[in-house]
Amino acid sequence: MKNSFTDLPTSRREFLRTSASGLGLLAFSSVAPAFLANSVRAGVPKPERDRSILVLIQLAGGNDGLNTLVPFEDDNYYRLRPNLALPKKDLHQLTDHLAFHPSCGDLAELFHEGKLAAIQNVGYPNPNRSHFRSMEIWETASRSDEFLSTGWIGRYFDNSCQGSPEEEPLGIGLGNDMPDVFLSANKSNVFSLESGPGRRRPVDRDLLAAMPDEEHLSEDNAGYLQHVCMNTLVAERRVLQRLQGYKPMASYPDSHLARSLQRVAALVASGQETRVYFVSHGGFDTHADQLQRHAALLADLSEAMAAFQADLQAHKLADQVLTMTFSEFGRRPSENVSGGTDHGTAAPLFVMGSRLRGSLFGSAPQLDLPKNKDLAYSTDFRAVYSSILANWFETDPEAVLGQQFGTVPFV
Repeated sequence: MKNSFTDLPTSRREFLRTSASGLGLLAFSSVAPAFLANSVRAGVPKPERDRSILVLIQLAGGNDGLNTLVPFEDDNYYRLRPNLALPKKDLHQLTDHLAFHPSCGDLAELFHEGKLAAIQNVGYPNPNRSHFRSMEIWETASRSDEFLSTGWIGRYFDNSCQGSPEEEPLGIGLGNDMPDVFLSANKSNVFSLESGPGRRRPVDRDLLAAMPDEEHLSEDNAGYLQHVCMNTLVAERRVLQRLQGYKPMASYPDSHLARSLQRVAALVASGQETRVYFVSHGGFDTHADQLQRHAALLADLSEAMAAFQADLQAHKLADQVLTMTFSEFGRRPSENVSGGTDHGTAAPLFVMGSRLRGSLFGSAPQLDLPKNKDLAYSTDFRAVYSSILANWFETDPEAVLGQQFGTVPFV
């Protein structure tokens, strides 16, 4: 009977050759040891009602904060944006001076219900306008002149989540690449899942690349490689099984972001040990023709986030989940000659959940600026992270971030 570790590939080269043929990890499902196969079939645990979960939504490209959270009573907004300024009559008013973009009706409703908070004018000192570098700063929580090899969530895993079940991923990224936010000093169990229907990613090739070639492979190393392959196989089978059996209790729109968030809801409902999920919503680099492009992007965001929150509430899981948006930078207050906006600095971010302690935080951006000048941030993004670490995950922010940044009292 072929049902042992010896039927798995015993070298990095063999595994990569098999994966490259398109079989991926599920090619080995028929040879999984019985106890591992049974562990997948055994069903899913009941959700732990006291486990706090964070969902990160990356607005990739640099979201224009001023046309998302609109300061409609500030004359400078209209002066700096004679063509891009949004008419007051079309906005979803939140306060006497702030309103959401016309596409964000669902987010406005969540704001008024106390389930969405806006943190204004978030950034960091000496901002970098490179997409890659600024996103790296946000994901590693570094200074702009500092290069860190670990992400802020990876350091949270290192400090607070060691000893979690080996077959249950602590972090799951839905998308083409594993985000830097999960990089850790210790090898944390994180999982990457493509967000299209029925799609999956093969085993972590970086991990396999660190294994010896077969001519240098000892018996111990062969056993370890088989162990790595099997753990990844079990994790993948668990995740796919939980996705296939899920019945959403809200109507999700037909968009990439909505499909990703529906998958997150399914995995949260399964009760697995994952603490952080990462999804990406791209296209926000609106240098030209911004009005229509930005409206469509924000409509996707608003509708998908509202459906996700409604789904969690219907499954009685909303108290466990905090969702936060972030982007590498905002856009400049001044419009450009191409009907768009160029790379800027500060912007609002949004936090969604049923346990928020308010709806509006931070100081509004100061728009009394000359043309083509940038906003000066008023809230350091690491203060937002500190709040999540201290008040949501109940861990020491300084151990993760390296110093104290204060907190923002949204949780």
